[in-house]
Amino acid sequence: MKYLGKKAVVTGGTHGMGRAVVDKLVEGGAEVVLTGRKIELAEGIKAHAIRSDAANLDDITKLKDEVAQRFQEIDLLFINVGHATLHEIHEVTPDDYDRTFDVNTRGAFFTAQQLAPLIKEGGSIVFTTSIAQTGGATGMSVYSGAKAAVRSFGRSFAAELAPRNVRVNVVSPGFIDTPSMGVTGVPQDVLEAFKREGDEITPLKRHGKADEVADAVLFLAFEATFTTGADLPVDGGLGQGISA
Repeated sequence: MKYLGKKAVVTGGTHGMGRAVVDKLVEGGAEVVLTGRKIELAEGIKAHAIRSDAANLDDITKLKDEVAQRFQEIDLLFINVGHATLHEIHEVTPDDYDRTFDVNTRGAFFTAQQLAPLIKEGGSIVFTTSIAQTGGATGMSVYSGAKAAVRSFGRSFAAELAPRNVRVNVVSPGFIDTPSMGVTGVPQDVLEAFKREGDEITPLKRHGKADEVADAVLFLAFEATFTTGADLPVDGGLGQGISA
């Protein structure tokens, strides 16, 4: 089995891209701790699920303690937390801004900080960012800024953890086919329009699949052994300057 003997932590692992990573790890024989706010969604997965709010520092500390007790050390930390809304600049409230940065940026940073000491030599951290970090899009200003910060974290953590031979990389999805499309509080008609736009502007003319993102994450985690500080786009060419 491909991941037999490996131990991993996946935050945001109850659905979408995180769930796809968990499923592939478990199928490959890995032991997995996953987190989510609705752990009932993880029913049936052969992994240990922990109810956790990515923006809550007490929850992050509890996660670290439980992982240390259960695994002692880990091979992979996949930080997949995300929160996005579709608000144009004039619609953004302080609460919108704070929640977006608390989950995407503050939560990601302190999860990596707290769990980094548990990563064994030769292990890795993978962050989920977004192609939104590299360009401008209407309604995505706060989310784009938050994910750009996470991209920067990837470089800095890579530099600081290199002496321990711990690699740190990021994966940047484009339009990926998940139930929520990665956005919160959007009416169904707006969400459908968002999906259609994604198909139209992506050079490969389709949405990606969660499994395709998972393959990229696991490549960075276990196969790209001379790669650190990198950003791997999984976006159908959308952020690569391709015209189609």
